[in-house]
Amino acid sequence: MVKIKICGITNKEDAFLAVNLGVDALGFIFAKSPRQIAPEEAKRIIKKLPPFVDRVGVFVNEEPQKVLQIARFCLLSTCQFHGDESPSYCEEFPYKLIKSFFVKDEVPDNILDYEGRVDACLLDTFSSAKRGGTGKVFNWEIARKVKMPGLPLILSGGLTPDNVAEAIDKVRPYAVDVASGVEDAPGKKSRNKLQKFIEIVRRAK
Repeated sequence: MVKIKICGITNKEDAFLAVNLGVDALGFIFAKSPRQIAPEEAKRIIKKLPPFVDRVGVFVNEEPQKVLQIARFCLLSTCQFHGDESPSYCEEFPYKLIKSFFVKDEVPDNILDYEGRVDACLLDTFSSAKRGGTGKVFNWEIARKVKMPGLPLILSGGLTPDNVAEAIDKVRPYAVDVASGVEDAPGKKSRNKLQKFIEIVRRAK
């Protein structure tokens, strides 16, 4: 069954809605973003979550010590690095790790360098303006070429209730990651979009 991560959680109402609908992971963005959340607020939400919900902190080119400080303070279970973090950088953390790669026209040439150093890779749409949250898809045929037995693939980038079934059918990812595709506004999730997205993923074969 394809796992579901809802990213860009900024408030407890959206967090509990997603959890009650049966998602596997929630993403909290600590880097500069319209969906950025303060560690104190993230901790207040995370402390009230039920067990077995993965708590993912998203960081971009952050100092390792600050990542560790936030991860411990917020009780994170996973760290996601969404910048230019090197393989050696990733080896410094005692957490489950996701490394993001941005896809433009071809397979990222350094993705194999992270095998054995992170627990999953996430593919997102390249943008020269911002890292993630573009609302745009990339060519999923490229994603099919980077699936590796030792590195589970998380598909992101412009996913919505209208296209996630096709994405799963074409890519067969370990998990899907969505933020803007289930929102009414940046940082505010839509109940209808969220529910529809989850129902479609759960029906996917």
